[in-house]
Order: sequence, then C-alpha cells, then structure tokens
Amino acid sequence: MKYSFLVILVFVSFSCTKIQPRKPINPKPSTTLYFEAMQQNKRLNKIEDDKILALIKKDSTRTYIQSTSGFWYTYLHKIEENLPTPTKGDEVVLEYEILDLRDSILYSKKELGIKNYIVDEEDFISGLQKGIKLMKIGETITFVLPSYSAYGITGDNNKIGLNQSIKSTVTLINIK
Repeated sequence: MKYSFLVILVFVSFSCTKIQPRKPINPKPSTTLYFEAMQQNKRLNKIEDDKILALIKKDSTRTYIQSTSGFWYTYLHKIEENLPTPTKGDEVVLEYEILDLRDSILYSKKELGIKNYIVDEEDFISGLQKGIKLMKIGETITFVLPSYSAYGITGDNNKIGLNQSIKSTVTLINIK
C-alpha cells in the first residue's frame, strides 16, 4: 500500500512538470496580407482617378466640382433660386441614366424609369445617395462616380463590370 501511494505521488509529480501550451486552432492572419490588399486598392483607385481626371480635362465645355465624398459632378441645368434640397427621410422622385466613361449607355432613362427614393433610408448607388442631397427640384446634374462610390469591386453582375467607374445624369423631379 505504501509503495502504491509512493508510485502515484511520483507519477503525479513528474507528469505536471512539463505542460505544453496548445497552438490556436485558427491562427490570426498575417497583417502583411492586409497591407498588400490595401496597397492594391490604392493602385486601383489611382488608375480610376486618373481616368476620371482625363475625362474631365477632355470636357472643356463644363465645370466639374469635386465632392468631399470622392465623386465629381457638373450641372447640366442649375436652378439659381433658393429652393430646398432633399434631406434624410424625404421621398424624392427622379429620373436617371447610367453611362460608362466613354459615354456608352449602360442603362437608359427608359430602362430605369422614374424612381421614387427615400433619402438615406433605401439602398441605392452610394455616390448618388450623397449627390441627390445637393440637388434642387428641376436640376439636372451629371455625376462621375469611381467604382467605390458606384457598384464597387463586383459591378452589378450585368452591364457594369468589375471596378468600373460610371457617369450618371440625374434630374430631380420632386421632393415629397
């Protein structure tokens, strides 16, 4: 009995001396992957910005304004009166079309029809969501949107391709 107690005591003493930590099941991803992806996105954005700036430079008949959100716009029909602009929750009625940067129509006004949109409460093209809030009833503006303000890296899985910048001409018909 004494020997069995002694054997158990020795076994327990030596078995606890070398605890090895377990490796994580899901190791954390390397930050270098994030850094590389970020650098690639910066390169793609620079290419898009260069294409947009070339388009603007080529169109010498219009004055383009750069928004703080990263898109450009020009007035085709500007209302000088002091009229209200849409704010969050307003329902707006608008007509728009979508073109590529070479002015080829991707979606015509006829295809898209008249759109009723509740400002900042419905899913819509992110650049246009911000741009509509600059408009007064009766104005027509052409927005030049880089892909990150339009359909992103995936496009729309139809006529708008991967990382594609677009132009959209919008007429604000009414604010309800």
